[in-house]
Amino acid sequence: MSKKYLERNIDKELQEWKKSSIRKPLLLRGARQVGKSSTVRELGRQFDYFLEINFEKKEFQDTKVLFGKSSSPRQLCDEFSAMYDTPVIPGRTLLFLDEIQSCIPAISALRYFYEEYPELHVIAAGSLLEFALQEIPSYGVGRIRSMFLYPFSFDEYLRAMKHDMLANALQKASPEEPFSDALHNRCLQELLRFMYIGGMPQAVATYANGNSLLECQQVLDDLTLTLYDDFSKYRERVPTLRLREVFASVIHQTGGKFTYSKASQNANHWQIKESVELLELAGVVHPVTHTSANGLPLAAEMNTKHRKFLIFDTGIYQRFLPLDLGQLLTAERLEQVNKGALAELFVGLELLKSAPSNFPLQLYYWQREKPGSSAEVDYVMQCHSDIVPVEVKSGIKGSMQSMFQFLSEKKYEYGIRCSMENFATYQNVKIYPIYAVSRIGKQ
Repeated sequence: MSKKYLERNIDKELQEWKKSSIRKPLLLRGARQVGKSSTVRELGRQFDYFLEINFEKKEFQDTKVLFGKSSSPRQLCDEFSAMYDTPVIPGRTLLFLDEIQSCIPAISALRYFYEEYPELHVIAAGSLLEFALQEIPSYGVGRIRSMFLYPFSFDEYLRAMKHDMLANALQKASPEEPFSDALHNRCLQELLRFMYIGGMPQAVATYANGNSLLECQQVLDDLTLTLYDDFSKYRERVPTLRLREVFASVIHQTGGKFTYSKASQNANHWQIKESVELLELAGVVHPVTHTSANGLPLAAEMNTKHRKFLIFDTGIYQRFLPLDLGQLLTAERLEQVNKGALAELFVGLELLKSAPSNFPLQLYYWQREKPGSSAEVDYVMQCHSDIVPVEVKSGIKGSMQSMFQFLSEKKYEYGIRCSMENFATYQNVKIYPIYAVSRIGKQ
């Protein structure tokens, strides 16, 4: 019996790609086990024929040889049809090249599918794809379209749990139209469960299928071990032990500026920096970079020497620490659990997940650069043509002094506070519950 597919937000964008008359080969990018292959297979059900070639499996090793000998898409597809007894017909077949990072010639050949065989639907994916792309000077800029997939968002989780009505209500809520207290409390309960489970598809599916939170814990433990096993594949010159040390340090430094000297006692700054970069490439760590935020684009005034880092999933995060299940599920303030770092992590990840899949969001924060000042805003983002500060509070109270300093210095119109409160407005601050981060900028 096949597992039931849990819908993802990216499904709609894949549908649009499928129907588009101006279609490029698609490169689906993201960390390992975030659901890339499952989403493509689900799309494949809408075609008459679906051919999946996984370059890491022994039965497809001959395919690597074919790509090494020819870059002609039509010739390659004729060979595929004969080898795998599956017709490759434009408009009727979806060709899926999985784990494509294991076959560099196949990545290079994608551009020729656009130039010579654009009528064929082609999707490629790979978990450590970013490493391979670094080795290719030009793999088809302008001829290949990329989409980025992350673990489940809170909205996707609600729908996986069959709370569609709750998810629909959340799509309509705003600071101007707050929830009732009952609906707000219901969302908080689901939020705390989701933070504990995280968004890894296997963990979400385990819980959606009626298994206990403790069984989800085992799934997360297994996923963490798989993550560690992958470290050995990153690059031979970076020891696996060092990657583990740096990964652990990212988790422990969540919510604060990353200090390289705290990451390892046996490595220098550059060795730690290289480890962080590899973790970024693998998609298991996301940077939050300091910006002076005096205007758009925010990247124009960023300072890469000052960064925070976010691990890619709250479930993996809580298992690593580990957090107390009972304490988390009954907490009125997340600071009761781990001083609020979990709240800041969750908000950053939700901001990433709510961005369009073909345009990965860069995260920024602001810190007053005058000596002796401790003012800091957790996130700074662009909402339409506005620069908006976002402060995260792990409870229902807390000073907004840093936000008001930011707004006063920069002369910006309004700020956003994410907390355990219901939707509301306070002076020039819009309040969003932490579970509604995806609604920011959507009005």
